Amino acid sequence: MPMAMPLRVRLKGSLPALLTTLLTAGLQGIGALPALAASPRVGVWLTNSPSPLYYDRRRLEKAVDELAATGINTLYPNVWSRGATFHRSRFAPIEPALLKADASLDPICHLTSAAHRRGMKVIPWFEYGLMEPADAEVVRRHPEWLLRRSDGSTLYAMHGANLKTSPLKDLRVWLNPAHPGVRARFIGLIGEIVQRCNVDGIQLDDHFAWPVELGYDTYTSALFRKDTGREPPSDYNNREWMTWRRQQLTGLLRELRREMKRSHSGSVVSLSPGPFRFSYNHWLQDWEIWALGNLVDELVVQNYAYSVNGFAKDLDQSALVKARRWGMPVQIGILAGFGKRTTPMPALNQKVKLAAGKGMGVIYFYWEGLWGVHAGPEGAAARKAGFRKLHSSAFP
Repeated sequence: MPMAMPLRVRLKGSLPALLTTLLTAGLQGIGALPALAASPRVGVWLTNSPSPLYYDRRRLEKAVDELAATGINTLYPNVWSRGATFHRSRFAPIEPALLKADASLDPICHLTSAAHRRGMKVIPWFEYGLMEPADAEVVRRHPEWLLRRSDGSTLYAMHGANLKTSPLKDLRVWLNPAHPGVRARFIGLIGEIVQRCNVDGIQLDDHFAWPVELGYDTYTSALFRKDTGREPPSDYNNREWMTWRRQQLTGLLRELRREMKRSHSGSVVSLSPGPFRFSYNHWLQDWEIWALGNLVDELVVQNYAYSVNGFAKDLDQSALVKARRWGMPVQIGILAGFGKRTTPMPALNQKVKLAAGKGMGVIYFYWEGLWGVHAGPEGAAARKAGFRKLHSSAFP
């Protein structure tokens, strides 16, 4: 069922800036909105691809030591990727490479223990969100859970794949956030890792989404007819149709939030979206409303602009400024290095100080781009020293 908008959200859209500020202050005063974090996060995303990190406990321990020594205080390890987990799960298969190496390595729990011993926080990152490989077991078992285009198709070619030539394992489909079966599985996946590893929260990103051209499957069409008495519009950019689908995605987030508060009350719900307008119009993520509605505890907004000027401009996007005004802790996702693109330390210095100057923390993408295989010509030793100096000056 579509979720009715809270009164404060409806008011917020129509009040002038001064009244919105007063409303926000009142909500914070009664605890309806989170207060600003005591200090910004300095974090990094960690993943198995491409990296051998998860498959060797000594390597994990060394990585945590090195990160702590440079002033990193929060780790965001990937825990849900390509339809697989990094532990034996009741809801999804274990990642094949980990199963082959040694399933008992349990990298997320081990990483969490190592980080906690050093006073660091761990917030696992559910990278794939509602996206699955097209050949995943859940897709074969539950085709009724898939979102579809108006022509009935489901497949997406992402990250260099080709719809015509790529095998199914390299193509993607999206599970329906309105479907109760999808909701139960998704919330189960998240609750499982929080309970197993005693982590400090979880993170969703831009794959926790409803791609705008999808929603013409049997289940969604029937639900829309039940709610509105009409067929879904053929134009997937129809505003009412987009709003209704956004409400379904928000409903899943609200259900997750409720369950996290019930069973893991101290856990943070972090969201790492892209720029607001793109997220709002293409992925149907209304993270402005999610922030105001207290459905997330922090925003880690991805800002991978090449130039320092472009980076600075994106820091001033209106939704991000509003989130800060509302008291939402905001961190900025910065590209350290990935593939053939490594950000040199002078540019990283400028970008980090721009974010810190606005009271925002930084989260680097990704571990191997700091001083690992994507460290670039500066080399590991110089970059380690550079990050240590940068963090001590930008976040004293």
